[in-house]
Amino acid sequence: MIIFLLIANLITFGVFGFDKWQARKHQWRISENTLLVLSLLGGVVGAASGMILFHHKVSKKSFLVKFFIVVLIDVVVLYRLIRH
Repeated sequence: MIIFLLIANLITFGVFGFDKWQARKHQWRISENTLLVLSLLGGVVGAASGMILFHHKVSKKSFLVKFFIVVLIDVVVLYRLIRH
């Protein structure tokens, strides 16, 4: 489980960085839904790190609300997994 979460976070971090790079070049972008799904699948720490380090999606309130919901879902799932 720890290896999966580590890999998921590294991939999510990289995808956020790549999307920011694409945004700066005004080229094809990764959809917000893809970014959120990667976060939901265990990449919340990588996503949050990418958002902060790359200053990506931090000023878009609609994305932040959705991301906060994803974080809450991940916390609840993690709590349930640990508890059982």
